[in-house]
Amino acid sequence: MYLADRTWPELDEHVASESLAVVPLGSTEQHGPHLPLATDHLIAEHLAREATDRADVLCTPTVNVGVSPHHRQFHGTMWVDAPAFRDYMESLARSLSYHGFDRLVFVNAHGGNTVHLREVGRRLRDDDTTYAIEWMWNDSIPDLVDDLFEKNGPHGGPKETAMIQHIAPDLVHEDQFERARNDGVADLDEADVIVNGARTFYDSIDSTENGVLGDQTDATAEKGERLFEAATDQLIQLLGWLDEQPRDALMAKPHVDPQPDSRR
Repeated sequence: MYLADRTWPELDEHVASESLAVVPLGSTEQHGPHLPLATDHLIAEHLAREATDRADVLCTPTVNVGVSPHHRQFHGTMWVDAPAFRDYMESLARSLSYHGFDRLVFVNAHGGNTVHLREVGRRLRDDDTTYAIEWMWNDSIPDLVDDLFEKNGPHGGPKETAMIQHIAPDLVHEDQFERARNDGVADLDEADVIVNGARTFYDSIDSTENGVLGDQTDATAEKGERLFEAATDQLIQLLGWLDEQPRDALMAKPHVDPQPDSRR
């Protein structure tokens, strides 16, 4: 059920009986010469809408701009500073809590958002407002991703390329696949981003000339459909698990007895 398509009276029964909602979010940032800047938020929105339609769970509008300053050197990349992003997502979650939703899933498709969503979830849990967790689609199906692609790549690589080929093929520039691979870094091990255990880069351009990490030349819409269906199934299972949990089991536990032996 997509919240923004409904009138407020149409939500009466759902708000009265359900406590689970999904918030899709991604980014608007460069994904090489072959994929749109919308890549992350398109993936998040399509997965969230599909899973919530099948599971009859509330889905909010998508948050399209995330924490992406590490891609700022490339034209069109948008971002918000991390503290502002955390405060915004916390406030958004509190608005849903006000309507009775005490468990949320952030359907996230941008790695730069992950640590900040975890912090938001901790804030909301610590003050007993709601239980909010972050879900990253490719982390839910790592074996399938590895099986389908020899050089996955964490950004603009074949898994994201295949997903966009499946959900928004008109936005994919397949004639740029070889350029994306050749001017980027096809194999992350060749990027020399770790020196004696230290991460030496801050921006993607420090490692890759065109912002691409991975080899997308073996990406296809058919592989994208397999990824999409597998990830959707994983998300539906997560929603089912979360919906079944007692609220007390999800929220922060009390402090341990400061003197556990005093009553013996």
